[in-house]
Amino acid sequence: QVQLVESGGGLVQAGGSLRLSCAASGRTFSSYVMGWFRQAPGRGREFVAAITRTSSTYYADSVKGRFSISRDNAKNTVYLQMNSLKPEDTTVYYCTADPFDRRPRLENAYNYWGQGTQVTVSS
Repeated sequence: QVQLVESGGGLVQAGGSLRLSCAASGRTFSSYVMGWFRQAPGRGREFVAAITRTSSTYYADSVKGRFSISRDNAKNTVYLQMNSLKPEDTTVYYCTADPFDRRPRLENAYNYWGQGTQVTVSS
């Protein structure tokens, strides 16, 4: 069982930055694909970014060039650096883990999910 705990959400003005962190339990963190999804009220989860065990990265078109995902295997932590934030980025962000290195953009590839952290971007 893997536990994921997100932090770093909050309120920021448009154009500002936030860095989300996700701390994972487990001794095999370095082998997981780690992802970030977001979900607005009344909508399904939307892929944001993912990073593989070899640190290959994937991004949604809507965040490419503004967001950056990274991982620190020594700390069992994955980060999402969010720059040039827009009001439409406002929603809950979820950290997720896939121990089996499947398809990083697909929600159903992931086995474990954090509780979510709210990001609010004011205009």
